[in-house]
Amino acid sequence: MEKKYKTLKDFFPFYLEEHSHPFNRALHFVGSSLALGCILGFVSTGKFYILACALVSGYFFAWIGHFFVEGNRPATFIYPFYSFVSDWIMYFKMLTGRIDVEFAKIKSNKG
Repeated sequence: MEKKYKTLKDFFPFYLEEHSHPFNRALHFVGSSLALGCILGFVSTGKFYILACALVSGYFFAWIGHFFVEGNRPATFIYPFYSFVSDWIMYFKMLTGRIDVEFAKIKSNKG
């Protein structure tokens, strides 16, 4: 039976474990970066098709990482809000070089 997560704090370690392969995280980073670029493009032009590109680019790279690299189902299918927020937390942890600290926390909590 799959565990039910009631808080983002409880969900985030699970989310990171689903992204344990560095190449999967790299694909997520690329997709999120492209999505940010598309969002900025939408804000500056007001063209809605650019906003659609944000969704496509973000999910395209993430799903490649899950299905072909990590070999798991994206958590977004079960936890869409927590997954969306966790993806941006992971993105900024990678951007600031703190992602390894998060994985170390998970490892130490497991004993």
